[in-house]
Amino acid sequence: MAELSAAVIVIDDDPGVREALGSLLRSVGLQPHLHGSVAEFLKAARPEGPSCLILDVRLPGQGGLDFQRELTQAGIFLPIIFITGHGDIPMSVQAMKGGAIEFMTKPFRDQDLLDAVQVGLERDRVRRESEKALALLRTRFDTLTQREREVMALVVKGRLNKQIAGDIGVSEITVKVHRASVMRKMAAPTLADLVLMVEKLKGSAPREHA
Repeated sequence: MAELSAAVIVIDDDPGVREALGSLLRSVGLQPHLHGSVAEFLKAARPEGPSCLILDVRLPGQGGLDFQRELTQAGIFLPIIFITGHGDIPMSVQAMKGGAIEFMTKPFRDQDLLDAVQVGLERDRVRRESEKALALLRTRFDTLTQREREVMALVVKGRLNKQIAGDIGVSEITVKVHRASVMRKMAAPTLADLVLMVEKLKGSAPREHA
């Protein structure tokens, strides 16, 4: 595989459960990272490739639901599968509202867990690819001069070259030059592509790129 290896993080304070899950994940070619607590996980290096988290609800120290909330507040979007031996409906509702993929009560079927893991890994792959694409767009945007950014903003609004020239006080030929430079630097084959790029930047870029 060209991409980094997929990893599954397991946080469960029961050594037997951790080892069983580790064996299950290894049996299907996945790389498990086993931890007995949230604190132990936080001290470890984060996997570099696509990953998801199998998280016990009840843990020593910080519990699973509190940790989910903390990750969300920190802007860390790690797909989570909750497992618990003592779950209830309010817990499951809270977990799912927080974005969990699944809330599973022990004992659960191995295949059900593996299916949820695949959903989580695919979700993380998609997120990583999206972030990579946005990073590339931001890099391209950063190569634009201030005048080119000004022209681009008007182009995507549907303004014609002649109108843009009047808006910013330059010749129509100058607008054409800037417009061509914008299309080249942004690697936009068509105006529709450029509009889509700008919408992505507006929706996901830091404030200075909006």
